[in-house]
Amino acid sequence: MRIMLDTNVYISIFVFKSRRLGQMLNHIALNYELIMCSYVLDELEEVVSEKFPEKLAALDVFLTSIPFEYFYSPKTRPESLDFSIRDKDDIDVLYSAVLSDADILVTGDKDFMDVEIEKPEILTPAQFIEQHMN
Repeated sequence: MRIMLDTNVYISIFVFKSRRLGQMLNHIALNYELIMCSYVLDELEEVVSEKFPEKLAALDVFLTSIPFEYFYSPKTRPESLDFSIRDKDDIDVLYSAVLSDADILVTGDKDFMDVEIEKPEILTPAQFIEQHMN
């Protein structure tokens, strides 16, 4: 199974040291294929650089410790997509998940919960933990 995490999940793990989400990441890395798209990676670096600059060097250590498949997120996308989402900033995350053939997108962003799409399945971290770690 191919799983992609949204930026907010990485922020919770890396910046706020969520133990449970860290366990989730380890579980995914050991049991599934973790996908990291360039859009999420760029956004993660941008957020850490702007809001937590003292943690920027540690971000490299964190990222090199995680086994993941890198997926390049195209800079252009079709004008008409097979889905709609309220926050336009989230389109690139979902588009990357679709193009990378992710089976599951794990996100804490409530805007994703109204998206009607067959694949990937969109789960909150709590839903993923409940369904795939118990």
